[in-house]
Amino acid sequence: MIEIKPHRIGCCRISVPGSKSYTHRTLIAAALSDGSCTVRNALRSQDTGLTLDALEKMGAVVQDHGQAIVIQGCRGRLKPCREVIYLANSGTSMRLLAGVAALGEGAYTLTGTPRMYHRPIAHLLAALNQLGIGARSLNGNGCPPVEIPGGQVAGGSVVVDCSVSSQFLSSLLLMAPCTSKGMSVMVSRGPVSRPYVDMTVEILQGFGIRVERDGYTRFDVNGNQAYRAGDYTVEPDASQAGYFWGAAAITGGSVTVNGVSVDSTQGDVGLAGVFEQMGCRVDREPAGITVTGGDLQAVTVDMADMPDMVPTLAVVAAFADGTTVIENVSHLKAKESDRLSSTCTELKKMGIAAVAENDRLLVTGGAPHGASIETYDDHRIAMSFAMAGLVAPGVRILEPRCVEKSFPRFWEVWETLYAC
Repeated sequence: MIEIKPHRIGCCRISVPGSKSYTHRTLIAAALSDGSCTVRNALRSQDTGLTLDALEKMGAVVQDHGQAIVIQGCRGRLKPCREVIYLANSGTSMRLLAGVAALGEGAYTLTGTPRMYHRPIAHLLAALNQLGIGARSLNGNGCPPVEIPGGQVAGGSVVVDCSVSSQFLSSLLLMAPCTSKGMSVMVSRGPVSRPYVDMTVEILQGFGIRVERDGYTRFDVNGNQAYRAGDYTVEPDASQAGYFWGAAAITGGSVTVNGVSVDSTQGDVGLAGVFEQMGCRVDREPAGITVTGGDLQAVTVDMADMPDMVPTLAVVAAFADGTTVIENVSHLKAKESDRLSSTCTELKKMGIAAVAENDRLLVTGGAPHGASIETYDDHRIAMSFAMAGLVAPGVRILEPRCVEKSFPRFWEVWETLYAC
C-alpha cells in the first residue's frame, strides 16, 4: 500500500519511458527483420518483457545492452516452440503474437492469467481461420488460451471485426508482409482505437514495408516483403504522460512532459486537448507538451480513440464543475479489469457520483475524500487514482506494484512532483 501525500504542484518537467504500444510493435518487427536491429528507448516493463521473451522462444536472438536491445531477426520465419508461451495479462502481447505465430512451424500455445481467459480474441481467430489457419480457443469460448498452428499461412483476402479491439487488425498487418501472397484486409466493424492502427502502419513503413490503405476499411500489403534491419528509437509514451498532465490539471500546477509531440500518432496525446477543453492551458512545443491547471469544467467527449486514458480523465472529472460524459467506451470492459466498473466503484468510495452505462461513463464533479483504492491488478487504475491523492488527503493505493505492467519506475518518477 502507498499513501499519496497531498501536494500543490508548482512547475515540473517530467520524462516518461518509451511508448508501450510502440515497443511491442517495434520488437515484433525487429524479430521478423532480415538482419540485426538495434531498438533504443524501448519500454522495460512486465508486458513488453513478455513480448520479448516470447519472440526469443520463437527464434529471435536477443541481446540486451541496457541502453539498447539488439535483435537478430528471423527473416519472417519463426522457429518451433514446444513449450507453452505465458503472456500473463498482456492483451497486446496475446493479440499481436497470435497472428505472428502463424508465420512459424508447428503449433504454438499462448496462455496467461485467469483474467486473460476472459479477454476476447474470437474475431482474430475467425480472421485467421479465413486464411486457412486452424487457430482455436482451447476452452472453446473465444478467449485465451489459444493454439496457433504455424506453417499454414499463405495470405489472401480476409474480413475482420475490430469492434472490440484494433489489435486484431494490427496483428494481421504485422504478419502480412511475410506471407507469400500478401494480404488484403477488410474491416467489417470498427476499428476502435484507430490511432493504434496508424501506429502499426507507421512502424511497418518505417521498417520498409509497403502498405496501401483506404482509410480504416481496407488495407493491402504485398507478400514476400522483408522488414528492414536497422536502428530504431521508440518515442516517449503519451499514455504515461497523461497522469502527470492530470496531476497539473487538478492541482493548478504546471507539468511539462519531455519529448511528447503533438505530431505523434499516439492517440493519447489528445488527452492534453481534452484538458484544454476543461479549462487548462496547454503549450505545445518541440521539446514537449505542458499542461497548466485552471478552473475545471465538465465536458462531453468521445474517447473511443483514447480508451486507456478514460480512468485518467474520469479522476480529473471528479474535480471539475458539472457532469463529464465520456462516450464510446464499452470496449473498456475487456481490458486488464472491467475499467468502467472499476473506475466507478473507486470514485464512489471517494464520494463522487459515477455511473457506467452501456457505452459511456458519467462522472459528476465534487469534493473527493480519501479512500483505500483497490487496483484490480490494473496499472491504469493505480496511476489514475494517485492523481486524486495530490488534493484529497488519505488516498491509499493498494497493491501499487501493479504499475510494473507498463511503468515500473512510476512511483519513483511520481516522487519528483514533490520537489516542484
